[in-house]
This record gives sequence, structure tokens and C-alpha cells, in this order.
Amino acid sequence: MTMTKWTIDNAHSEIHFKVRHMMVSWVTGSFGEFNAKVKTEGNDISTAKVRLTAEIGSISTNNEQRDAHLRTGDFFDAANHPQLTFESKKLEKVDEENYKVYGTLTMRGVSKDIVLNAEFGGFALDGHGNTRMGISVSGKINRKDFGVSFSMVSETGGILLGEEVTINANAQFIRQEVVETVAA
Repeated sequence: MTMTKWTIDNAHSEIHFKVRHMMVSWVTGSFGEFNAKVKTEGNDISTAKVRLTAEIGSISTNNEQRDAHLRTGDFFDAANHPQLTFESKKLEKVDEENYKVYGTLTMRGVSKDIVLNAEFGGFALDGHGNTRMGISVSGKINRKDFGVSFSMVSETGGILLGEEVTINANAQFIRQEVVETVAA
């Protein structure tokens, strides 16, 4: 078996989220600092093992006051839980480009199994002879499942913040090395 290691190209990758505000619009945000590594058997994407970390302190919604509040115990509790992590358990092929990604998301010290959708963009050689691959991931989680239970009611009795969070990530990986392993 040949194991291939891939590292993320942060300049061509992004992690975004969005949540309903006042139930009539969306607030979007992103993580500016993150890392992801992938291991595959050869170039077989269906064998991928993924580990992602995102730094809570790098959260940005283009509003400094809101970002500071998101880092507090009302939301991500960055002082006690400076990272969120995702580790895949398996990929299930849906068709030639689409997969279901099963894994564990850990946020605020709470770990939950989730299922995300992934679209495999394929492989390409860059101008330096490096092999790259692209993957887009999307899904939804309930923030309260991870202990993010902050809630407010508007002056008119409406809910200010939705519970469902939509996740979208686009990632480009660069093949780093191929390791030959001996089957047991």
C-alpha cells in the first residue's frame, strides 16, 4: 500500500459559516487561521483521512465588536477552547465527484459525530510540477449541540440568532510525499 500525504494551501483555501440573524437575514464569518492534512492510499480520494484545526481567535465577521463577543464564553469560549477540530472517520462515495464525509467535530470541548457533503474537484499539476487536489465541503450543524446556547429575544419577541449554522469550505491541497508501506 502507498500512503500519500497532502497539506493545505491556505492561500487557495477558506472556511466560512453563516447563521440567521433576526431570522430574516444572515451573518457570515470565516476563520483566517486553519490547518488541514489529508492522507490517502495513493490518489484514491475515497480512502482519505482528514484532520482540520481552526483557530478560534482568528474568527472574523467583519465586525470587531461581534468578533470579540464570539470569542467569549457566550459562544466559542476561545480562552478555554482555542481551536475547533474535525477528524474524518470515513468517506462514502455518492458519485464520481460527490462524497459524504463522516467525522467528529470538536468545539468548546464537545465532540459530536457529523456528516458533511464533499465535492471532489480533481487533480492538477501546477506550474512548479506539484500535484494539487481540490475539495469543497458543505453541511449544517446545530450550534446548541456544541454548547453554544447564547440566545436573545428582540424587543418584539423575535429570536435574534438561529440555531442552525451552515458550513462551507473550499480547500486546495498539495501532495507532499508518498510513503511506501508494507501490508501486514
